Amino acid sequence: MPVATELRGVVAEFVAAVNDFDLDRIVGTFTPDAYVNDVSREMWGTSAIRAFMAKEMVGDHVTMDVREVLDHYGDIIVRARIDGTYDKTNLPDELVLTSYFGICDDKITSLTIIANQPSPY
Repeated sequence: MPVATELRGVVAEFVAAVNDFDLDRIVGTFTPDAYVNDVSREMWGTSAIRAFMAKEMVGDHVTMDVREVLDHYGDIIVRARIDGTYDKTNLPDELVLTSYFGICDDKITSLTIIANQPSPY
């Protein structure tokens, strides 16, 4: 079972940068060869990550209201209420996404963002 923890380190910096709409700070949290997977779309390397973050995070004024933080063997799992000016057609009133962060040397090596559904198990 993952251990509950507080938001800290590079993940705290990432969330703060997202909430401040600070593209340079967001991109600065990633390693040069990191990847982001968002809604089954992969972006590899900081150039692609910068373009994605500029359009879909900073450009859409996305904010993250952190609800839960888990440390699972060094991978950090963050559940957050997401809001912004993006198209909300067919989305729930309260959109909670789970972000899975891989970390090495206090930099993000991977970020996978998923809209999880409750499991029947």
